[in-house]
Amino acid sequence: MEPPPAPGPERLFDSHRLPADGFLLLALLLYAPVGFCLLILRLFLGIHVFLVSCALPDSVLRRFVVRTMCAVLGLVARQEDTGLRDHRVRVLISNHVTPFDHNIINLLTTCSTPLLNSPPSFVCWSRGFMEMDRQGELVESLKRFCASARHPPTPLLLFPEEEATNGREGLLRFSSWPFSIQDVVQPLTLQVQRPLVSVTVSDASWVSELLWSLFVPFTVYQVRWLHPVRRQLGEGNEEFAFRVQQLVAKELGQIGTRLTPADKAEHMKRQRHPRLRPQSVQSSFSPSPGPSPDVQLATLAQRVKEVLPHVPLSVIQRDLARTGCVDLTITNLLEGAVAFMPEDITEETQSLPTASAPKTLAQCLSCKVGIRCVFNDDDFASPLTL
Repeated sequence: MEPPPAPGPERLFDSHRLPADGFLLLALLLYAPVGFCLLILRLFLGIHVFLVSCALPDSVLRRFVVRTMCAVLGLVARQEDTGLRDHRVRVLISNHVTPFDHNIINLLTTCSTPLLNSPPSFVCWSRGFMEMDRQGELVESLKRFCASARHPPTPLLLFPEEEATNGREGLLRFSSWPFSIQDVVQPLTLQVQRPLVSVTVSDASWVSELLWSLFVPFTVYQVRWLHPVRRQLGEGNEEFAFRVQQLVAKELGQIGTRLTPADKAEHMKRQRHPRLRPQSVQSSFSPSPGPSPDVQLATLAQRVKEVLPHVPLSVIQRDLARTGCVDLTITNLLEGAVAFMPEDITEETQSLPTASAPKTLAQCLSCKVGIRCVFNDDDFASPLTL
């Protein structure tokens, strides 16, 4: 029996918050007045939760009080198989679903989570992240943190996916650096359920996610502890990370993919340009008899040239060979990701046939590039800035 195909990024990330089902959308509209009242009330209660969590020292009493207050805010934390929790393990590994996963798990057990790709700040501290010095020394700093002789030891909670998914279809590829800190890690699974709306949206900020969490009736975080996993003899960080990823995916009933945060960024870029349909260069370079790949690359580069006539053809071909997609190349050129010197298109514009001129102009205007041209009753005449 062949394994099921790995889901694509469109299945791992939700792009719309509201439900597509008409009945659920009607229920959301009827619930909206109640939701807004809950949102305002919970905002005031949330300030008290923040002050209490800052005032009380880290202890069982603090976690119980804050966990109870969070339940009033609609954030319910549950856990299973607590007997498997090994307090000697210094690194905890979890899948990533929402921007508040570390806060919820911290209500169940003492742990610290570093904030990646962000300097220390008040926002970092207020969100419950551990402040680190510099990103370049992150791994070494975490190794020193785990090797410290503090009592009781505070474990690290790390999310190797580095980006949140919708928690339904699959896991992103686990980065290897969390598995270079210690030879023993304890994985756990996290499942999040919320009525009426999506749990998380790919391009939403943590502030909007917080407001939606306070708006809906409740959000349930289900944590399940797994057995600690030890590095095998001669096993590298990549192999160790892959083995733990497959274990977590199996427990969740999902698929461990090889997608990375870069694939999520490309998926979001395509969502911002819905008019661009994928046209893969690799699919055009099929092994069937036909023109050589160089000829086909030149043909596809000419398509981009028709849309962006002010971009040098050599720049188009170079980026097209790198991205492997006509639409990604157009997007990179429009967003300024590729530097180039614009060409003078006066001669090219005058040499174009009359029948093709309106099409090229329409394409240029639709792409919102700064093409300079004007036309008279018969054909294009002289340059003029639009």
